[in-house]
Amino acid sequence: MRERHDRLDRRQFLARTTAAIAAAGLVPALAGCRPRQLVTPVPSTFDISLGEYSLHRTIASGELDHLDFAKHTIKQFGIDAVEYWSGPFQDKATDQNYLADMKSRAADSGVNSLLILVDGEGPLGDPDEATRRKAVENHFKWVEAAKTLGCHSIRVNAASRGEFEEQKMLAADGLRQLSEFAAPHDIGVIVENHGGLSSNGKWLAGVIEEVGLDNCGTLPDFGNFGDYDRYQGVAELMPTAKAVSAKSHKFDAEGNEVYTDFGRMMQIVAAAGYTGYVGIEYEGSKHTEAEGIRLTKALLERFRKEPA
Repeated sequence: MRERHDRLDRRQFLARTTAAIAAAGLVPALAGCRPRQLVTPVPSTFDISLGEYSLHRTIASGELDHLDFAKHTIKQFGIDAVEYWSGPFQDKATDQNYLADMKSRAADSGVNSLLILVDGEGPLGDPDEATRRKAVENHFKWVEAAKTLGCHSIRVNAASRGEFEEQKMLAADGLRQLSEFAAPHDIGVIVENHGGLSSNGKWLAGVIEEVGLDNCGTLPDFGNFGDYDRYQGVAELMPTAKAVSAKSHKFDAEGNEVYTDFGRMMQIVAAAGYTGYVGIEYEGSKHTEAEGIRLTKALLERFRKEPA
């Protein structure tokens, strides 16, 4: 599997990203109250993957078996990289036979396994030290499962309680403990903006800086920012991004996502120097899951530079 997440010095990456965003003319747009449509975004180099949560209703109904997700992804959508979700195999994280089956099915289909989105294992920033440590340890099995499957990272949540700075220190402590465990396995620990203060780009960027470990980074999601400006939030999280999630809900007649200006988002992603995978995560209800995935893929392809 190709390694697509660069490991740059954090300060160099931040300086490069800030300069690139300024050069792209994005700073005035980020500072404004209303989003503006970018004029003809320049195509950039990135690959497209599929997040399993895009098919969560199809899987829950029994129409698609989790074990067939990788094969289904390349056969139905022409996408050769997947991001697993822990939900469908929550009780199989330590089942080596099951994981081996997952790995072989993906490999046989020519599909790369990129990461596992992990939910339901407890708040990594819990104020209670024992509860926080328990949450950290609950994630150990997912680090080991990711290693077995050939993934580069697990996606986790940075939930906490308390004041702004207190939550930052608590979340950083839990993430640091987990990242230290993951480092010898060569697995990244990446945090998505996913509710609470994690939906504040400045706060989450500060948490990752406080952790201070190369294998701990972010997974900027185009949505999940609540009232926080999504374009500013993605720009703040891109310097430490090891994956990107192209969240979509609804499309107009021209194939544009109605809530997010994908051209503007992909310009921010490109300005950060990111050339890894951008994962499709369709969560809408107007279109079927398959339709939503295809619409998101087609939209992303507008902004992708074909390899030379």
